[in-house]
Amino acid sequence: MSTDLIATRPARPVDAERLSTIHLEAWRGAYRGLLSGVDLERMISRRGPRWWRGALSRGVLIQVLEVAGKTAGYATYGRSRMRELPFEGEIYELYILPEYQGLGFGTTLFNATRRALVRMRLSGVTVRVLSENDAAMRFYRSLGGQLLMNTQEQVAGTSVELSVFGWFADSDTP
Repeated sequence: MSTDLIATRPARPVDAERLSTIHLEAWRGAYRGLLSGVDLERMISRRGPRWWRGALSRGVLIQVLEVAGKTAGYATYGRSRMRELPFEGEIYELYILPEYQGLGFGTTLFNATRRALVRMRLSGVTVRVLSENDAAMRFYRSLGGQLLMNTQEQVAGTSVELSVFGWFADSDTP
């Protein structure tokens, strides 16, 4: 596939419907069996197109991945919420439609989002991952992420373990 068919860009309000679809499909693929089905569907249902339009109007930073003109993934990012760590940037979410996974598009989106954090002058980046999500754990390790710590968080009333990966500012920024 020609790389001319692959692009990343900031999300726009017109992307809200597609972001909602990506969120739904990617979350079902990533978390089915790891989270209660009822809780998972409840969390997904909160992120319809209206939610995404609101997020964009509030200034939530969202990078989208386009493949052959079709929005196939997104990442949300900004200042790290983990102030105790020596990393200023964080990728809060990175999701690719299931049919585009395993083809290198996640790496493209990760690198574009990391460059956006560098342009914001945020030093280093972290990502939090559900520790039981083996595919995500392998993905972030393959990108050179260092496992920094594990932490517990409440998700839908259940305590889950999250793994925190980090990339220092002086590591190779794509």
